[in-house]
Amino acid sequence: MKTDIDIRSHSHFSFDLWLTLIKSHPEFKAKRVELFSSFFEVEKPMEEVAKVVKYYDDLCNTINEVIGGNVDTYEIYLLILNSLGIDLKQLDPGKLNEFYQKSEDLFLEYKPVVIFDGLHQFFDEIKNQGKTINILSNTGFIKGKTMRKFLASENLDPFIDFHIYSDEINCSKPNPQIFQEVKKLIKNQDLEMHQILHIGDNPIADYKGAKDFGFNAHLLTHKI
Repeated sequence: MKTDIDIRSHSHFSFDLWLTLIKSHPEFKAKRVELFSSFFEVEKPMEEVAKVVKYYDDLCNTINEVIGGNVDTYEIYLLILNSLGIDLKQLDPGKLNEFYQKSEDLFLEYKPVVIFDGLHQFFDEIKNQGKTINILSNTGFIKGKTMRKFLASENLDPFIDFHIYSDEINCSKPNPQIFQEVKKLIKNQDLEMHQILHIGDNPIADYKGAKDFGFNAHLLTHKI
C-alpha cells in the first residue's frame, strides 16, 4: 500500500494507472460490449462478443508490451469486427470515431474506481514536499485524451505535472523509450536516476521496465 512507498528518498514519482491507481467500474465492460454490438449491428450472442473483445484486448496489450509499440484503438476495433464476421470493406471509417465518442461518454458515465487508498492525500503529501508526479500508462480501448478527462473529473489533475500515454507517443512500457520520455519531461533535469520512482502493478512493464532503464521501481499489489 501507499505506506510502503518512501517519499523522502525520491524526488519524482511516476505512476501507472490501471490496477495501480484505478480499476474499471464493475458495469462498464459489459455496457461497452452491449454498445459495441448494437452500434456495429453485430449478429452474434452477447457472450461471444464479450469473449472476442476480451481476447483482443488482452492480445493487443501483450503485443504492446512485447514489441514496445502501440496497437491503435481503432485497429483493435477492426480486429474484433473482423473476428465477428463484419465486412470491413463495407465499414465507413467515420463510424470508428463515432463509436469511440459514444464509448468515451459511457466510460465517463461508468467511471473507474480509485483503488489506491487515500490517493488525493498521498499526492498532496508529495506536492507539499516540492516533489513532482507524472502518469505513465499503456493504453488500449481507452485513449490518453479520455484518461485526462477522467483524472480532471476526479480532481487529480492539479497534482499531475505531466501525462504520458502510449497511444500519444506510439510507444508502450517496458520499452526504454517511454521511460526516456519521463526523464525528458521532468522539470528538474538535475535529478539522479535513482531519485525517480516508477510505481506500477505489472512486474515486466512497470517494475522491470523502470529498473532496466535505471529508475527505482515499486511493484504495487492490491487485494481487489
